[in-house]
Amino acid sequence: MDFSLTQEQEAIRAVAARFGKERLAPYYQQRELAPALDRGLLKDVADLGFVGMSVPPEQGGLGLDCVIRGTVVEELAYHDFNFTYLVMIGSLMAEILCKYGDPEVVAEWLPKVVSGEALVALGLTEPQAGSDAANLAVKAQRSGNSFVINGEKTSITLSDQADLILLFARTGTPEEGARGVSAFLIPLDQKGITRTRFNDIGSKLIGRGSVFLDNIRVPENHMVGKEGRGFTQVMQAFDFSRVLIGLQCIGAAQASLNETWRYTTEREAFGAPLAQYQGVTFPLAEADTQLTAARWLCYRALWLRDQGLPHTAEAAMCKWWAPKLSHDIIHQCLLTHGHFGYSMDLPHQQRMRDVLGLQLGDGTAQIMKLIIARERVGKVAVQYA
Repeated sequence: MDFSLTQEQEAIRAVAARFGKERLAPYYQQRELAPALDRGLLKDVADLGFVGMSVPPEQGGLGLDCVIRGTVVEELAYHDFNFTYLVMIGSLMAEILCKYGDPEVVAEWLPKVVSGEALVALGLTEPQAGSDAANLAVKAQRSGNSFVINGEKTSITLSDQADLILLFARTGTPEEGARGVSAFLIPLDQKGITRTRFNDIGSKLIGRGSVFLDNIRVPENHMVGKEGRGFTQVMQAFDFSRVLIGLQCIGAAQASLNETWRYTTEREAFGAPLAQYQGVTFPLAEADTQLTAARWLCYRALWLRDQGLPHTAEAAMCKWWAPKLSHDIIHQCLLTHGHFGYSMDLPHQQRMRDVLGLQLGDGTAQIMKLIIARERVGKVAVQYA
């Protein structure tokens, strides 16, 4: 197996690393306190092509393969975990629009998404439907050549800052389950839409909240994918996003680990650097080993996707393991820094809080393990399937 990058891939990775080091890392902690996203900074990273990584060149993107897109995400997350989400969600939504969007709607919105001008939120979760995502209550009722949508979406990242939402609503009967769910691209600046923001413990830059829709009329050409097929079609993209989430967490953990290795050579105790004490270095050595294993699991999943091979189980492995492992490693790094680590001045506490959210969002560990079991032994492993 060849684990090396091509010369072109290495050049793209280096651009992401340089942007992260120069533009993201110095203000990672300060951005948590900002009242809103820096849209100018988003445009700068979009100008590098990173929001349009998945979009074919003829539609204004870079058309990169999955492996190199993963390296970009990891490099950016090393420097700013939260800002990297904007690149991930923008790239994912652009890809979904390209595959399933109406040409007229794509022509209007895709250039804005790729350029960083428009942010798209993912509107799946509802108050009673989180892990059971196919059990949606929000309805879209046909009215002439439009759909009228009512209901609440909750736990929506970018809830109060996004310009659009890719919203899943039931167009069929509840008995149809996922087969009766459709997806719609909805601008969020219209009358009848209200939004809230939660006071979360982490990822404050991007935020999370609820979106309420009161008799919102959506033209039928804003349906993304086929009627009743939106959930099953768009969920195919989640295999990819789950792997990127793994690499996003790994990037943050690697930053804390590298800083902690360096700290052990600088801090002295009992007349010697901390690095001379096995009680200090062995936990870090274990963390380095585990993080390397998780990284290659992620890149193997991306390689499988590039080859057109099944990778649903591997993507689920990345999603449940990497966030948990990264949180535990960052926690160990914080402890290794002693009383210095237990300070808001160092970034470990923020990385730990930020990574924690992805043990919940986009599918819990329990759901990911159900997916793995289903892939191995079929529906007998999943009671509700």
